[in-house]
Amino acid sequence: MRTWRERRVPEVTPSPNIWNWPEVYEAENTAQDPAGAVWEALRAERDWAGLDVVDVGCGDGFHLPVFAGSARSVIGVEPHAPLAERARARTPGVDVEVAPAQRLPLADGSADLLHARTAYFFGPGCEPGLAEAERVLRPGGTIAIIDLDTATEPYGAWMRADAPQIDPDGIESFFARHHFASRSVPTHWRFEDRRTLEAVLGIEFSARTAARAAAETPGRTIPVTYRLRTRTKPTGLLTP
Repeated sequence: MRTWRERRVPEVTPSPNIWNWPEVYEAENTAQDPAGAVWEALRAERDWAGLDVVDVGCGDGFHLPVFAGSARSVIGVEPHAPLAERARARTPGVDVEVAPAQRLPLADGSADLLHARTAYFFGPGCEPGLAEAERVLRPGGTIAIIDLDTATEPYGAWMRADAPQIDPDGIESFFARHHFASRSVPTHWRFEDRRTLEAVLGIEFSARTAARAAAETPGRTIPVTYRLRTRTKPTGLLTP
């Protein structure tokens, strides 16, 4: 059952994978990018050591401990209250708030890095979230959006099979218009066994596409490419 705050937020779009199958999604997170290529790319763009970090759409907090290891402060923001509770249990020293990306419960100019991984910022339509990110970032602060590359096979092809409205070129044009630098980060997902791999495919895709993906994956590893998009808020004279 949704919380009162969630009922007040019609702009929240459910994430059927992690909302309905958090344990399977945990296995998916564990399998992703075992070499840490995405983290390495993000750190190269904006090292968060000693900074104030906000993780938007933090889910059950899987990524929060990485930031908490060296950041000055970390706040997780998640619109789905049950996931927020799981995040709090995972990282007791991190504040986790229940709110959407479009209405962050944070003060103006209070963050140095706003991180969002496969959460909300999917291109056209996410302008309210971008505006909120700009509001909470300090001058010189960075928004980092990490999403799956919908143009790269095989994973991108499976996504487009289930959602033919996905327009990879349109997504790229959108972020370019909004002055983001974008780069591809090739990785792979490595699962302990086929059963787990197929369970993850089952929560990410329709039955037909999941069966296709399983047939096109001979072992326990799936090549997956991410897009890392970053934009830094300009610095300048501040007025009272």
